[in-house]
Amino acid sequence: MSVWRDEIPTDGAVELPPDPRVLDGLGRNHSLETALADLVDNSIDAGATDVLIRLVRHCGQLRALCVADNGRGMSPEAIDAAMTVGGQRKYQPEDLGHFGLGLKAASFSQAHTLTVMSKAANRSAVGRQWKVSRDQLSFLADVVPTEISEEELTRPWHIPWAGVGTVVRWDDLIGFPITDDALRVEQFVTHTAESISHHLGLVFHRILEGGRVRIAFDTEDVENGAVGLRFPVVPLDPMGYQRSGRAGYPKDLVSKGEPKIRFRCHIWPGRSNLPEFKLPGGPERRQGLYIYRRGRLLHAGGEWGGLTAPGKRLQLARVEVDIDDDLSRLFRMNAEKSRVMMGAEFTHTAESAVAEDGTTFATYLENAEEAFRESRRRRRQRRRMLPPGSGFTPLLRKAIADEVPFLDDNHSISIRWKRFESYNDDFFELDREGRTLWLNDRYRPALLGERRGGLNDVPVLKALLYLLMEDAFQGNWLGPKDKDNLELWQEILTAAAKSAK
Repeated sequence: MSVWRDEIPTDGAVELPPDPRVLDGLGRNHSLETALADLVDNSIDAGATDVLIRLVRHCGQLRALCVADNGRGMSPEAIDAAMTVGGQRKYQPEDLGHFGLGLKAASFSQAHTLTVMSKAANRSAVGRQWKVSRDQLSFLADVVPTEISEEELTRPWHIPWAGVGTVVRWDDLIGFPITDDALRVEQFVTHTAESISHHLGLVFHRILEGGRVRIAFDTEDVENGAVGLRFPVVPLDPMGYQRSGRAGYPKDLVSKGEPKIRFRCHIWPGRSNLPEFKLPGGPERRQGLYIYRRGRLLHAGGEWGGLTAPGKRLQLARVEVDIDDDLSRLFRMNAEKSRVMMGAEFTHTAESAVAEDGTTFATYLENAEEAFRESRRRRRQRRRMLPPGSGFTPLLRKAIADEVPFLDDNHSISIRWKRFESYNDDFFELDREGRTLWLNDRYRPALLGERRGGLNDVPVLKALLYLLMEDAFQGNWLGPKDKDNLELWQEILTAAAKSAK
């Protein structure tokens, strides 16, 4: 007869350390952008005012990526804890760290070699290095000599330095081009800088706007000691519209019961060309919930947490939600801190939320859909125009196309420069047959200032001229009112251009 035991007895213990190859599986869900955001979290938690991300080029190839900060730095004990897989420091209430895996998971998702060098106040510089390889048989971390750590920490990072800080270095990079072709490397650097800046500007926009930290990106060519231009990360606020798309918004909805959650509901104006609206992926994919923890964006839209299904008609709707660890039963953050999972209890909590004027989530979603429909109606009612052609930047052409319905015409309007006859000081010349507005080249230097000229230069001026004169290119002839307008514009614009010389 079998015997039931309430507890199973044990006899002794054995140590079962994880297989070192577990490091290979860390960070599989990280991208370069989310991995760097995790490292920036650590810098911010260390009290850094400046964080620099640097791509290092040697012999034409990209060889390393470094993240340098001027935070508090680490003692030997602290750096050992930081380099321990699953090792958790004592988190402060305002810290962005959470799982104790950030540094390792982020780093091994992007590189096979991780080196951390740091210096705390009144302590010697310390350094540790992990190298991940398939024949790795232990969790032994290599010790970087003090003098090498000190040397790396005092390299020309060009950030405010008071003798303390940390440098994280990635070598044997994964997914980086191995070519030394200058053009391909430069293309990769340009794309990477833009992608990193957009992501960090979005994730840390509140912290950047508050002046708590500055983040920048640059490149270094170690052969000639040259450091390239530094690009600061600019805040990218997903709620950064200048006017609301609906009267009465933004509006706060507060849930009933405990814990109380505030849902700050926004409706963007329709057809916005602001980069804050046209986030990577496009506005339709960026609708939904924006969830923050301690000022850091964890979840950048894309879903509604079970409240409704995403759809084209809701692309103007975005909702801010601030959470903390005491709301863990409603939210679950992934290890990469790039997404928050929401369960059924969250849906019920959100559905109970109501504003002071009685607005519910259902009402808000209806208002957002109506705002979208109104924006589409306004666009359809606009006068149809000839499309812009040569002389306009691609960005300007796209902005006009987003806002203006075009005529079904194979022709477009160009705005170009040319040298007029010496006796002709008019600012412009209208060539209706050639669909071109010619500008007098003698005024070009004054309008350009110190900038270089090109086919698509002075975009603001060309946009204004397009809006002012486009209808002069339509029809078979110019009427008396059209001719009078052209004379008026010629006199005023010529006088303005002469004044600018």
